Amino acid sequence: MIVLGIILLIIGLVAGISILTTIGIILLVIGLVLMVLGTTGRAVGGRKYWY
Repeated sequence: MIVLGIILLIIGLVAGISILTTIGIILLVIGLVLMVLGTTGRAVGGRKYWY
């Protein structure tokens, strides 16, 4: 999710498409929040592991 957010953010900035930039920022923030929750050992969505 973090990688997809970065890719969409870069494409949105280069192409000048504001909706891609917005979606990229949202995905980046959500990915970072889930990563922080996962590294603290907290269960996310009822599951402790996603793999």
